Amino acid sequence: MAQQKHFLPFEKPIGDLQAKLDEMRSATAESSDIDVSKEIERIQKKIAETRMKIYRDLTPWQRVQVARHPLRPYTRDYIKHICQEFIELHGDRSYRDDCAVVGGFATIDERRVMLIGTQKGRDTKSNLQCNFGYPHPEGYRKALRLMRLANKYGLPIMTLIDTKGAYAGVESEERHVSEAIATNLRESFTFRVPMVAVITGEGGSGGALGIGVANRVLVMENAYYSVITPEGCAAILWKDREFAEQAADALRLTAEDLLELGITDGIVSEPFGGAHNNPEESARLLKLSLGESLASLCTLSPAELIEDRYRKFRALGKFEEQIIAAK
Repeated sequence: MAQQKHFLPFEKPIGDLQAKLDEMRSATAESSDIDVSKEIERIQKKIAETRMKIYRDLTPWQRVQVARHPLRPYTRDYIKHICQEFIELHGDRSYRDDCAVVGGFATIDERRVMLIGTQKGRDTKSNLQCNFGYPHPEGYRKALRLMRLANKYGLPIMTLIDTKGAYAGVESEERHVSEAIATNLRESFTFRVPMVAVITGEGGSGGALGIGVANRVLVMENAYYSVITPEGCAAILWKDREFAEQAADALRLTAEDLLELGITDGIVSEPFGGAHNNPEESARLLKLSLGESLASLCTLSPAELIEDRYRKFRALGKFEEQIIAAK
């Protein structure tokens, strides 16, 4: 397990204990005459207990913060850990390549699939290259090109989603981002192969839905899926982004809420303390969930897959009407 170097605001008690532990280890390295092994063991145990206490009952806003953790695994990290082979394909054959969307042929447990996902950066250079994880229209058109290719050769399609949304800048509108997303939604209902989508971090608005139409939609334990970010919701409803925590509660965007509402089909467990705390174990759990979902879908015929996908999304947004008789 990698040592965590970045702590979220609510993880401050863990950070304080980790600083004390690092200081103690440094003192031990400088002087072999000091034996603090028992104290180190005690602090390590205290860190584990504190993390367990904090993560046992996270609020929706805290889960949003975990989903945005700078050390959380991204698509390329998962590709590295779950794929025996990955051949990346570039470009939309119309304008250019979009680094915010990664995709290509992959082999997972000896099964060939088409793997597509959104990608964020780790530093300023890579974030600029990936546009901070906000795909342009060409990103969605690249994804559609790869999905059509997978459908042609009978390959299952897997998508990993982690984006606040599609890029809303002028150049994105000039190249018709709404049309690109709408086309992806329409075409995704026609593919005759199994489709599995996983929200691995942030799942925001149409930007996430653009590669999110699938037979099985899963969400990782500390990820969120919402029509808008909590900050955006707060700015609209409360006229102040400072109300993001209240907005997160109102949006019902957590994995448990999404499953209860029937928006997603399952929750992918994360290592205790979040995926950022143990990326390798997180990838193993994701790979297991992908395999289970794909195994259940491979028993369906192409026609059944299309019908299954159609019925799943037609069932979203159920509401009840109550007629009140006039007095």
